[in-house]
Amino acid sequence: MATYKRFEDLPVWQAGMNLTERVFLLTADRHFAHQGDLANQLQRAALSVPNNVAEGFERGTTKELLTFLYYARGSAGEVRSMLILCDRLDRFAHLKSEISDLRSLAESVSRQIRAWADKLQNSPITGQRHLTDAIRRQDEQRRRAEAFQAELERIRRGGKPPEDWGQDEAEE
Repeated sequence: MATYKRFEDLPVWQAGMNLTERVFLLTADRHFAHQGDLANQLQRAALSVPNNVAEGFERGTTKELLTFLYYARGSAGEVRSMLILCDRLDRFAHLKSEISDLRSLAESVSRQIRAWADKLQNSPITGQRHLTDAIRRQDEQRRRAEAFQAELERIRRGGKPPEDWGQDEAEE
């Protein structure tokens, strides 16, 4: 599993930003004018998705990250709900294809958030804020052991070892 150092690198944050950008483009259509706060609320809900992912990531604890991921997921649901309304209104008939695409994207973002949250709920790591040097060393040892086991399994199945295998020992 990849370890991300910045929220900007998170695929789910990137997908949320894509959703937000596309919502802003959709709501620039003149048919959103004089519809009360629909365009503004749709924009705010969409922007809330990546913002909550970012805020949760920056908080430093798994518990807080989970809380903000569920806020983000709720906002993705809010976007879908408003897009369903837009799909039902005749004034947006010319935008049906884009609305449908955005609904699918919002559903995808929601599924990504849910999958990440499920993994975090089952993780023994309590968050960056709680990592000690000892825990970091244990985690690094576990990763090395897993990589070693994977390499042994690959060799057992007849795979050729990498050319630089054992290079570190030869240099010492």
